Amino acid sequence: MKTTAITISAWGNSHGIRLSRELMQSLGITPDTALQATVLAKGCLELRAVNPRPSLKDKLAAFDPQVHGGEVMQDAPQGSEFGAEFGAEFGATP
Repeated sequence: MKTTAITISAWGNSHGIRLSRELMQSLGITPDTALQATVLAKGCLELRAVNPRPSLKDKLAAFDPQVHGGEVMQDAPQGSEFGAEFGAEFGATP
């Protein structure tokens, strides 16, 4: 485990810490990495990299019509669903 001393600095109305390049490389993070901070005890802070939400481009790239395609509910209308009276026109059978 890599240990280093870090000083808290004032930044405007807030405070911050600076991570050295070596520490960031050890953590496997970049300047754009989102971190989750958890206070474990008084004076003890844990930082963890969090997975960013996938973009629409990432979601579309992962879409597989064989797995994700098709109707969610393939049954005929069961009650007074919207459009149930028109189901026969669209191929639904009672």
